[in-house]
Amino acid sequence: MPKFAANISLLFAELPYLDRFQAAAEAGFQAVEILFPYDLAAKETRRALLSNGLDLVLINAPPPNYTGGQPGYAAIPGGEARFQSDIRRVMRYADVLKPGLIHIMSGYASSRDALDCFVENLKWAADFAPLQQFTIEPLNPVSQPDYFLNDYDLAADVLNRVDRPNIGLQFDSFHAHMIHGDALDVWSRFNANVVHAQVGAAPDRSEPGRGPTDFPALFSAMDDAGYAGWVSAEYVPSTPQTINSLKWMRA
Repeated sequence: MPKFAANISLLFAELPYLDRFQAAAEAGFQAVEILFPYDLAAKETRRALLSNGLDLVLINAPPPNYTGGQPGYAAIPGGEARFQSDIRRVMRYADVLKPGLIHIMSGYASSRDALDCFVENLKWAADFAPLQQFTIEPLNPVSQPDYFLNDYDLAADVLNRVDRPNIGLQFDSFHAHMIHGDALDVWSRFNANVVHAQVGAAPDRSEPGRGPTDFPALFSAMDDAGYAGWVSAEYVPSTPQTINSLKWMRA
């Protein structure tokens, strides 16, 4: 059975941010991921992690642009200088938080130059922080219209072109089903590139056990593939209290 982490940006959202770490630990999680941990001083998040014995699996990049620009722009031509500046900002947080992975978002782009831009920015990030593991993740066009990286075949092409050992694929069962119609098939096709996995049920992004995905079969397939990374519960609980949505994990 995979080892599970909690995405505390979505899980335990009924609690204040710093209280979610204790709730995750008490629910049996040994690690968490945080989508955008930039609103609070990094040392406060680090303290909450340490006091609850939790590893930090993943954070997203770039940090929010408080001047009002779009979040995520790695595939937007002309944004290279801003991309590099914000990766430097992210790495200052990473020096304190020590996340295992940083997810680099492509942003919303459709120009002919977007693919080349995305590839070159990823190469730069990988070379700038060679000891940090990065991921890229396809997001489905229903939830994220016009998001550039919206297909697993495209992601595989990007990884081949980037060709850096510290950039891998982030698999999400919810997005995989919404993009390709079968999360288990996507796992079987692309698991060799996966360095991080997330689970949530389609089409409403609720907890595993709902919707069409056979999660016991997916977890078995992960074991059969020898996947040793974390599997993060990244979903919106269908229950008012997150703890009541975790029957799938206890089972």
